Amino acid sequence: MAQLTEEVGEVARIISRRYGEQSEKKVDLNKDLGEELSDVIFVVLCIANQTGINLQKSFDKKIILKSKRDKERHMKNPKLNKN
Repeated sequence: MAQLTEEVGEVARIISRRYGEQSEKKVDLNKDLGEELSDVIFVVLCIANQTGINLQKSFDKKIILKSKRDKERHMKNPKLNKN
């Protein structure tokens, strides 16, 4: 869990500095967001394997649930619908 928190923190740092209000420091300019996101996925997969969770099965169930529940959610959001 500590490793996951560390990896998510690295993603948060890149996003907040590159796309948010904070200025990006020279040391962060060469950091690859894709690589950091991959690190997060890797750690999540390790946790699933260590705890015996079939992550593909769980993900598939979650996608079905969210697809039904949130089918029109973003279309009704005035902040996202600028037309």
